[in-house]
Amino acid sequence: MRQFATVMVLFAAAWTATAQRHKPAAIDAGTPEGQLLQQIGAESDEAKKLAMLEDFAAKYPKNSGTAWVYEQMMDAYAKAGQYDKVFESGEKLLALDPADVETAYACLQAAEAKKDPDLVIKWSAATSELARKVAQTPKPPEADAVDDWARRVEYAKQVDVRSEYSLYAATLQTTDPKKRIQLGEALEQRNPQSQYLPQMAQPLFVAYIEAGDNTKAVALARKTLEKDQTSVEMLLAVAASDQSAKQWTEAAALAKKAVEAAAARPKPEGVTDADWDKWKTQVTSQAHWTAGLAYAGASKWSLADRELRAALPGVRSDSAKLAETLFFLGLANYRIAVAGETERVRDALRFSEECAAIPGRFQAPARSNVKAIRSQYHVQ
Repeated sequence: MRQFATVMVLFAAAWTATAQRHKPAAIDAGTPEGQLLQQIGAESDEAKKLAMLEDFAAKYPKNSGTAWVYEQMMDAYAKAGQYDKVFESGEKLLALDPADVETAYACLQAAEAKKDPDLVIKWSAATSELARKVAQTPKPPEADAVDDWARRVEYAKQVDVRSEYSLYAATLQTTDPKKRIQLGEALEQRNPQSQYLPQMAQPLFVAYIEAGDNTKAVALARKTLEKDQTSVEMLLAVAASDQSAKQWTEAAALAKKAVEAAAARPKPEGVTDADWDKWKTQVTSQAHWTAGLAYAGASKWSLADRELRAALPGVRSDSAKLAETLFFLGLANYRIAVAGETERVRDALRFSEECAAIPGRFQAPARSNVKAIRSQYHVQ
């Protein structure tokens, strides 16, 4: 946020050079519209002034001072929290001055204040488009115009960055996962190199999960993990995907990194010690479980036994996951026993018996394993 704060200091300085950009060059006091403009300029009561502005815009929509009137109306509506009227006035002003990046940005600010994701997307795009056009204007040949051109180009560049930040900020504020996805994808489509994309990756990943789009969640996680492997959730998601694809080595490696990442993550502010310990237990257990199944798939039985034993305390509240863990613990210890460590037979039998007592898809094969172990090793 420090970088953003610096940008906004420069942005504020640039803004002062663009204010009152539509002020009429001259007012003809001999006309009704000129007299009304003079009255507006002299009026100190905000409510009365706004009423006069609205009256002018209605009576003289094609007057040379109408653009300035709309500009004043937008400011008044924004202060009053009448954001829909800000957009209405902004649309009319942009119809008069299609290159007016300041007006588009004012509408973006109103969309942010209204906390409307759809409007943030709309006005962020409009602001960025106009800002980029301004930033690409050629340097004027007149020496006395260069300074103003340079200030305006710099302002436009800052506005463009600010329009990207608006999408990121709205993503953090929006509870609807589908809206968060729209915001995140809008930013990525506009600027794949945006400084805010790495910060948006985690909330966008969570939004994909909440929306049930596991494919996009895993794809985003893979892309993010190429540069940053601190997200426990992303590491676990990709590890689970690799495990499903029978990429045992990759799945186990990512699961072990998830354990390390969970241990290194500091407790967030506002989270109790009990809740934080619960979270760490859950994710660590999931990581050990994923690694254990991956090692079992690769027939690395000693490693599978170690990881699944570490996962066991955390899976006991999930009967399906517990049954699978016990089944492969029984199988791993049986394979270790066959390889020469015959004392593991007791563990193989104990895990298999516990699995056989749990209804589900592992119950029947576990019962068969119990019978086979007892017959082969003559144990009861």
